Amino acid sequence: MNRRELLQTLAAATAGTALLGRESQEGPGAVPPAKGGTTFTTQVRRLQLKHQWTTTMSSSAYRDTLHSQYVRDGVTGYGEGAGIVRYNQSAADGQKALEAVQGLITSANPWCFEKLWSELDRRLPGQRAALAAVDLAVMDWIGKRLGVPLYRYLGLDPADAAISTMSIGIDTPEITRQKIREAEAFPFLKIKVGLTSDEATLDAVRSVTKKPLRVDANEGWTSKEEAVRKINWLETQGVQFIEQPLPAHMLEETRWVRSRVHMPIFADEACHRADEIPKLREAYDGIVVKLDKAGGILEAYRQITVAKALGMKTMIGCMVSSSCTITAAAHLSPLVDYADLDGPLLIANDPFTGVTFEKGKLILPDAPGLGIRPVAGTKA
Repeated sequence: MNRRELLQTLAAATAGTALLGRESQEGPGAVPPAKGGTTFTTQVRRLQLKHQWTTTMSSSAYRDTLHSQYVRDGVTGYGEGAGIVRYNQSAADGQKALEAVQGLITSANPWCFEKLWSELDRRLPGQRAALAAVDLAVMDWIGKRLGVPLYRYLGLDPADAAISTMSIGIDTPEITRQKIREAEAFPFLKIKVGLTSDEATLDAVRSVTKKPLRVDANEGWTSKEEAVRKINWLETQGVQFIEQPLPAHMLEETRWVRSRVHMPIFADEACHRADEIPKLREAYDGIVVKLDKAGGILEAYRQITVAKALGMKTMIGCMVSSSCTITAAAHLSPLVDYADLDGPLLIANDPFTGVTFEKGKLILPDAPGLGIRPVAGTKA
């Protein structure tokens, strides 16, 4: 990176931080007295999947996610974090980590949320999903206290929200075809690959649809030669781009692959923080941002801003999560090139309502904060 590019990147990152660092008239100084005190609570929820969810990393009929509530001045902010197995995170471990810093969260000035996030990031290394559960709850609270949706606070136009893909996990050809039919309303599909069954999976997909595809190998291919062979084949199958074909540490090998294929390559598991993105540019065409991987909205915004300053494509994705996380991510979608925010559509017991879909188009709620509401009869 030359000096000019470095200055552009730093300027973009600073601008992003400044935007997200706006404070209300209550100011960043002494903590405004809370009416009735401040509480922060968590619980682990089990989200039941409509279909067995299989990738190269795991297979399960459910996912446990960590949910949070930040209550101050009679206003409740909701948050969620999905622990990522790839990084040895779990909802239970995240809950335990947050119990150790509960006093910090409740005593902090929520209007200085950038300062709170930075301190939690320092104290909770490796617990980005737990950090996301705090970040989302506080940002939801901020929006509600100001009376504006998150997208409006960020200066974004909800009409620019992205069109989401619908993800198809690895399964038998018969179930794969069933999933494709269930995703009829979505104009783009995301197919999980990375196993020896890749050809059978794509054959099943193409037997029922000609829609444009995007694929995610989840680090499933272990050699650069295999990756080139598979990607060149995928280029003949109507695939637009691929996520993380090789393990994250294989940066040089991915650069080698990129020089031998025509399909854009996106970094997912290889991209965790904004300051890592410049070194990825020579091997990847874009990055995948996830709130659970980034640690919430603040860092996700920074990653998007830095990647765009470097001329890289951006995609906002998700883990299997409820409408809490997915709606929060959807508020950032006007900033990105692509979206994969189908989490609520994969589960049978979503505890919230929030973002909706019209032929894949993300429709953002106009209510303050994240704009989510607990489902009637569900304990928030």
